[in-house]
Amino acid sequence: MSPRWEPNPEVRRGRSVVHSLHANLVFTTRYRREVFTDETLRRCEDIMIEVCDSFGATLVEFNGEHDHVHLLVHYPPKVALSTLVNSLKGVSARLLRKEFPVHIRRHLWGGHFWSSSYFAASCGGAPLSIIKEYIENQKRPG
Repeated sequence: MSPRWEPNPEVRRGRSVVHSLHANLVFTTRYRREVFTDETLRRCEDIMIEVCDSFGATLVEFNGEHDHVHLLVHYPPKVALSTLVNSLKGVSARLLRKEFPVHIRRHLWGGHFWSSSYFAASCGGAPLSIIKEYIENQKRPG
């Protein structure tokens, strides 16, 4: 008897696609100001979860320090990563400024919360060296 097949929760299925896309994101506060406390980090995580849900994505992991946050996001291929990032940063900045106005204003002024740049890296699956070797070893037609 063959072993029972167990579905991998990291692999999702759509109508015409099977995918497992993960991104490691890092956002820093404007001028690397030390804005985050435990309370504001918890609220930031809640906001990020809600934004991811609205895109059909999942916030797999979240953590941060006083001046930046790290996210691991599992997202569908129909979502442009830059669009997701813009929404994550925009919604969180607006809500955190609204909910913690005195604290945020003490550290940041003007209209900006996050730095305009961010770090994004794809992650998951086999190491790049293995994928490169696999592709190199494929037979060419002919």
